[in-house]
Amino acid sequence: MLDAKILVVDDNKSVLSALEILLQFEYKSVQTLFNPNQISSFPKIDEIDIVLLDMNFSAGVNTGNEGLFWLKEIKKKSPNTSVIMMTAYGAVDLAVKALKEGASDFILKPWNNERLLTTVKSAYELRKSKNEIHQLKKKESHLKQVINEGKNNIIGKSQALTAVLNLVKKVAKTDVNVLITGENGTGKELIAREVHRLSARNNEVFIGVDMGSIAENLFESELFGHIKGSFTDAKEDRAGKFEAAHQGSLFLDEIGNLTLQAQAKLLSAIQNKSVVRVGSNKPIKVDIRLICATNCNLEQMVADGLFREDLLYRINTIHIEVPPLREREGDIMVLADFFLKRFSTKYDKPGLKMNTMALEKLSAYPWPGNIRELLHTMERAVILSEGNVLKPSDFLLHSRATGTTEDGPRTLDEMEYQMITKALEQHDGNYSAAAEQLGVTRQTLYNKMKRFKV
Repeated sequence: MLDAKILVVDDNKSVLSALEILLQFEYKSVQTLFNPNQISSFPKIDEIDIVLLDMNFSAGVNTGNEGLFWLKEIKKKSPNTSVIMMTAYGAVDLAVKALKEGASDFILKPWNNERLLTTVKSAYELRKSKNEIHQLKKKESHLKQVINEGKNNIIGKSQALTAVLNLVKKVAKTDVNVLITGENGTGKELIAREVHRLSARNNEVFIGVDMGSIAENLFESELFGHIKGSFTDAKEDRAGKFEAAHQGSLFLDEIGNLTLQAQAKLLSAIQNKSVVRVGSNKPIKVDIRLICATNCNLEQMVADGLFREDLLYRINTIHIEVPPLREREGDIMVLADFFLKRFSTKYDKPGLKMNTMALEKLSAYPWPGNIRELLHTMERAVILSEGNVLKPSDFLLHSRATGTTEDGPRTLDEMEYQMITKALEQHDGNYSAAAEQLGVTRQTLYNKMKRFKV
């Protein structure tokens, strides 16, 4: 016996009795209604799995309009309930009309018992499938909400930041491609997430991709996906980031680090609004909001032949420049206080404060590493603090001019960190040029940056 609830609605009591007897041995609950007007007040109609509904109730009327009316009423109250229409007057156009209005099937009276049971079983499977899809959509919606929430802590009230956020509000309402530029650590990803949060796609996913961390030979697989057997480690079909971001937003960070070959492939996907998985020749349509970010000067890279001009035009419909922390007057203290409270809670050091001289030191510092540097500076100070008040000596800051700490480099790691940051500053954030100066590959440089959280 199947765990399903069935409701039979017919003005012929003989029909009700016959169907009740036939179905009661197959299904857990079988209820009947003689008067269709009772449908409106039927308790918990949304819990009914299948309704067998007569199409004509008034004597001498066989248009089927009454049944179609009650079909619509049932679907309003319970869209996932399967409704099977019953009539003694078979007409193809009437059956088609019923199916268009949401009926799952059509039965002619008198019926064949075996065929009717098969029809009802199919309707039950359809109801189960709809319920499963509904539950999956609820889970998907919840997961998207969890993924997207809690990552939009844009702190500050400076005029420079306010101007950026005002632009973001205007841009977010459209679906144009956005390019976000700014120094390392300025919060470009937070701005990208804010564009997504304020857009019509905010109920869909925001997928972020760090382009600098993707090995060149895995670029296509990561972004466009692959099919099983397309290369040695392709043990199963896999969707790429473009497909994962379908109907949502795709954020490509550090786009200035792409090779010219990778740029050409990316341009093709953007232009065609479709991707082809590695090992396949079947294009897959994708609908995404594209947001890119870089700390490089892409226009200079175009002039130097390092970045495709046509790709720049594609990703640069709207340009948002995120100001460095040193240009956000007043925000240093706001952010320092925010991070102090966060890390005081995280490391169970309640009541921590900064004295006046410490505040002055933080305010006067140019913060070459921007918000990221401030965050790590505050975390380090909180971890190493021994009292309830943080003093100037609790904050180890780097000199922008020399690339050294106040007391000079203390470890090999510190020296390596300073060499990397200085090389990047000298080459305006161009990883390839900095790597060449340091005598390492671009991938090695990027791995070290990740380790140092530059």
